[in-house]
Amino acid sequence: MNRTLSPLDRFIDVLDQGLRLSFGPSPVAERESPAADVLEGDLGSADRALAGCLMRVNHSGEVCAQALYQGQALTAQSNDVREKLERSAREENDHLAWTARRIDALGTHTSYLNLLWYTGSFAVGAAAGLVGDRWSLGFLAETERQVVEHLGGHLARLPAGDQRSRAIVERMREDEGRHATVAVEAGAHELPAPIKFLMRATAKIMTTTAHWI
Repeated sequence: MNRTLSPLDRFIDVLDQGLRLSFGPSPVAERESPAADVLEGDLGSADRALAGCLMRVNHSGEVCAQALYQGQALTAQSNDVREKLERSAREENDHLAWTARRIDALGTHTSYLNLLWYTGSFAVGAAAGLVGDRWSLGFLAETERQVVEHLGGHLARLPAGDQRSRAIVERMREDEGRHATVAVEAGAHELPAPIKFLMRATAKIMTTTAHWI
């Protein structure tokens, strides 16, 4: 029997997901990891440490993406927009699983500050949704454009021998680019330049901190 969830039900569900992402085991991916059929390279300790730091940043970025989508979906005014956000969040869940597994293989850890990243991103997403669906979609599109740029930078920095991490990042970049396109086609408003600048500055704080912690 189908049951319509109240705003409180959805908020409790989001809180549960945040705690699971921060303290629970890595989620199960719906899609197979792009690294599954890629041979593990012979990485030295320095290359392994660098790859681990970069993948930790990417994992934290996916925690933020989950929180943003969930916050936006909670306050979305249109069921169609809410469904698009939730569909994209399911794909981001795959990214979480892939990066978590790769981090473990590289012998390092996910960010100890993931709950902080999640909480802040959820609040931003919920606020964006309250402004209106088209602005919320605009925020989503700009976020994904910046993530595509960020992942391109990581592809340039990953050690040449780490083809498994590279395969994961390349697939993530494809998915993020598609999410941006979906948002634009759904009627996203272009954000003002100062908002874009603030988004970049905030992301820089997260990525710099998550690189080490």
